[in-house]
Amino acid sequence: MEPRRFVVAQTDGGLDGDRYADANNRRGPEYQVTLIESENIAAFSELVEAPFTPDMPRRNIVTQGVRLNDLCGKKFKVGCATLEGLELCEPCALFAKRTHREVLKYFPRKGGLRARIVAGGEIHVGDPVVLDA
Repeated sequence: MEPRRFVVAQTDGGLDGDRYADANNRRGPEYQVTLIESENIAAFSELVEAPFTPDMPRRNIVTQGVRLNDLCGKKFKVGCATLEGLELCEPCALFAKRTHREVLKYFPRKGGLRARIVAGGEIHVGDPVVLDA
């Protein structure tokens, strides 16, 4: 994962430059893009009193001020792209191995959202997340 100022989301594909942009690497549409709340990252870092940076959960998009669980099963826009929330990202053993063992206890229902790209477009840092009407 490398931080970027913007990415291009490809319809029913993935984000340009991400390994899941290649259909051979995806197990299903829920692997197109992942999002996580910055507030949960910060809260976990404070809880374990150890550095836990936004890149450590390995999600594609870090949001602020958005309850991602509420977007599961709904369409929403991020920048010029339209996404559909498919399922929650739950913590797994690999996530714990790469970060802190405590993520398995803290991140259930807080690990983010897996989404499908319904309509592609550019997504920039700072773009709002807006429920699609």
